[in-house]
Amino acid sequence: MDQLSDVLTAISHPSRRAIIMQLADGPARFTDVARPFDTALNAVTKHLKLLERAGLIEREKQGREVFISLRAEPLRQVAGWLHEYERYWNQHLDEFEQHFRSKTNNREEK
Repeated sequence: MDQLSDVLTAISHPSRRAIIMQLADGPARFTDVARPFDTALNAVTKHLKLLERAGLIEREKQGREVFISLRAEPLRQVAGWLHEYERYWNQHLDEFEQHFRSKTNNREEK
């Protein structure tokens, strides 16, 4: 898959979005990342692997501890992709608004 698809897949799950939000505060140990979730550590590991494949996190081993950091740059791709559709919707909503203004003006003229 391309990176945009990987990132969209990664952020599609609420647990992975929660991990991203947690890591936005700074790097955390694996055990700290896993603590808020009422799931097996194996499930958290799978979420982290998806985030890592998308380039959204990186792991660094320091002694026995594994620290996980957020890499937010890939989210810019998502923002850029969404921005294109924002322009599309703004244009269509402007046309929609103009249509109803025109109908309102026609009613007022009668």
